[in-house]
Amino acid sequence: MMWRDYLSSISEEIEFKAPATEAEIASIKKGLNVSLPTKLADLYNETNGVYGNYGISFIWSIEQMVRENLFFWTIHEQRDFIKPLDTFLFFSDAGNGDLFGYSIVNGMIQTEDIYVWNHEDDSRSVIALSFEEFIKGWIVGEISV
Repeated sequence: MMWRDYLSSISEEIEFKAPATEAEIASIKKGLNVSLPTKLADLYNETNGVYGNYGISFIWSIEQMVRENLFFWTIHEQRDFIKPLDTFLFFSDAGNGDLFGYSIVNGMIQTEDIYVWNHEDDSRSVIALSFEEFIKGWIVGEISV
């Protein structure tokens, strides 16, 4: 799939960045000890993040992905009501504190399902059955939290 073409067909307001470098993509494995799922890796090979009007981030840059995951994977150490979040690879947020990501076990993505983590009640639930379904639904407003 050509991600730029697919995303441009969904919305004319999508903005792209330069493709991620090999070093940036390698920083995910090095920093998070997680292998990217193929579809997300393919997207990063075309653009290092997907943005909308006013700087809205639909898909984080690799730098933000590493930073946010490292933070949220340890947040349970400061907040008693939160179960560990290191079972997810987050790649986007809802702008309200909720996060979107893949489920991971032993550094591997287990399914194509996309989960939402609710920051208020610590619930985790499937919000889309694939990356394509998630990104289209999130951009056009079919998915909301």
